[in-house]
Amino acid sequence: MTAEQRFQAARAFWLDDQAANDHVQAVLLIAQQKKFRAKTIVGFDDDRKARHLASLAVVPDAVVGRALIAYHLAEARPMMGAFLDALGIGHENGLIQENHVTPDPAKLAPAARAIASQYPADHVSLYLNTLLCQDPETWKGLEGLPELL
Repeated sequence: MTAEQRFQAARAFWLDDQAANDHVQAVLLIAQQKKFRAKTIVGFDDDRKARHLASLAVVPDAVVGRALIAYHLAEARPMMGAFLDALGIGHENGLIQENHVTPDPAKLAPAARAIASQYPADHVSLYLNTLLCQDPETWKGLEGLPELL
């Protein structure tokens, strides 16, 4: 991730009102690594908390996962929608509506190429890698695609 993407993901994480438990974990982590009291971190505004979180070298998988989801929902819905459209998967503003959707493996490479032609390479790579990491069974057909790099 670029430094700007890390900050945007961290900011989206703090703005996600569904992430209260992860917020507590992140506050404790920042306090521990930055040698602050947790109460001090809680008092920071979202941008300052985001800068601190984005600067950490090691972040638990749960926090990273939540931050990446929040980032994509806040920053990448058009790209998500374009990818799902290219796959023929029904969605509402980039969010898959059905449970247990399995993409057609033959459509994955063309769909990845389609969004790569419309969006910055680092955004496409981050999105596709996030899908693969979050649900490797469903998105295993993305493995090895050049857009992941």
